[in-house]
Amino acid sequence: MAVPRKTPRQQRSRETVEAILEAAAQLFQRHGYQATTTNKVAERAGVSVGSLYQYFPNKDALLTALAQQHLRDATAQVRRLLDRAAERELTLRPLMEELVSGVTALHTDRPELHRLLFDQAPRTPELVARLRGFERWAAEALAPHLRRLDAGGPDPEMTALLVVQGVEAQLHGAVLDPSGAGETAVRARAVADLWIRALSAPHSGGS
Repeated sequence: MAVPRKTPRQQRSRETVEAILEAAAQLFQRHGYQATTTNKVAERAGVSVGSLYQYFPNKDALLTALAQQHLRDATAQVRRLLDRAAERELTLRPLMEELVSGVTALHTDRPELHRLLFDQAPRTPELVARLRGFERWAAEALAPHLRRLDAGGPDPEMTALLVVQGVEAQLHGAVLDPSGAGETAVRARAVADLWIRALSAPHSGGS
């Protein structure tokens, strides 16, 4: 079983879960998947392993919970970026540069942990559903900007979904690749430039 057992409802329970997840994030980031154990996580969090098991049956469940947390953080980050873009009526280049920069920041905070989440977090049905839900939400939020800029082609909603999925996949590949250490800014700029060119290209309204 790779999903959390229960959702904490009381403040003290929420604080316990937050401490466990932060401890797990630190250990996964520092020592990787194999060397991290639930006993070590409980010890770092300052709780008994029995308390940990009330919420997480194994370390795969911890990874799943951290992946869900990452999606929540991504949702908040993209919402802030697009809200600011709407207030400032950004043109296409600054819009895409800020979007790519914001998503890059999410992936470069604890890069080893994010690499682990991407490569080894179990793809449970719930996690996949949350990921697809995030993509749909982000596309719906981005589409009005593309429509305003006449950059979405005949179907701005579909274009926005392709942008969201493409940027996410490309940044995972470009930013989290260990061989690209020190080239994060260059690679992120290349991703932004790629989409700016694609969205700036003339489009046909029909066949």
